[in-house]
Amino acid sequence: MADGKIEVLLSGPPKPTIVNGLAPFLVHRLADAKDRDAFLKEIGPRVRAIASSVTSDAIGAGLMSKLPKLEIVSTFGVGYDHVDVAWAAEHGVTVTNTPRVLTEEVADTALGLILCTVREFPQAERFLRAGKWVGRGYPLTKATLRDRTVGMVGMGAIGQAIARRLEAMKVPVVYHSRRPAAGAACRHYPKLLDMARDVDIIVVITPGGPETKDLINADVLKALGPNGILINMARGSVVDEPALIQALKDKTILSAGLDVYVREPDVPAELIAMENVVLFPHLGSASVYTRTQMDQLVVDNLNAWAAGKGPLTPVPETPWPPRRSS
Repeated sequence: MADGKIEVLLSGPPKPTIVNGLAPFLVHRLADAKDRDAFLKEIGPRVRAIASSVTSDAIGAGLMSKLPKLEIVSTFGVGYDHVDVAWAAEHGVTVTNTPRVLTEEVADTALGLILCTVREFPQAERFLRAGKWVGRGYPLTKATLRDRTVGMVGMGAIGQAIARRLEAMKVPVVYHSRRPAAGAACRHYPKLLDMARDVDIIVVITPGGPETKDLINADVLKALGPNGILINMARGSVVDEPALIQALKDKTILSAGLDVYVREPDVPAELIAMENVVLFPHLGSASVYTRTQMDQLVVDNLNAWAAGKGPLTPVPETPWPPRRSS
């Protein structure tokens, strides 16, 4: 603590809401370090917290181990697979994320992606802009929501918000998860393949990480079938990307709508070239209003922790108070 201030390491860009909110702390910006190792060697013994303003910067064991007094990692985003949570839990470091404040925004985006993919709205707009409507009408779309059942992969808060929207549109919804979700009234499928065979659209909204890597594989896509549509709002890693590309080429499935990719922002050229695919640049929570709320929660978690009240949204793997095992 310098000048009575707790020292915090900021990973990621200096967003105004986060920087302003961290005024009570002494902030060290990792991005400003010309020599990262020397920088961490100098400040590491004093740093007690990390504020992470993006999900693209990994917070791994290599970084956290250089901060012997580290107590908390407050990270932006509902997904936290960019943080080595197993290491943090083992060493008594609490990790927080920013759930709830982005639920409705992501659900809105998911519904928009579903509609764009099913009804080909982006393709139709390109058709009009190219001046093609003058000569002929846009072809009738092969797909509609009127005769389809949607299968959700994951039924957390965001999944349930998407399901509410679909049910209001009179679209039947079922879901797959490891265990039935509390408060979910729709049918639960213990086995993903069974659900894939019974639905017409799969919407993926499950956490990323090793447990869900390539969960949507060639077998699932084959079970979804030639009229099937895949929507991914989760993480790129949850879908076997080469298998998806092949399934689209072979017409194993009808189309796909994607907001996330394995190597963002690099999107495979094969996907970009396909007319039967709708691609969003990871728009899930990307409004000024919602991103500001998320940034504020990063700050609020650190302020609550510093005040001795405990962080507001610790992730399940690192409950508060922490359990230090080493």
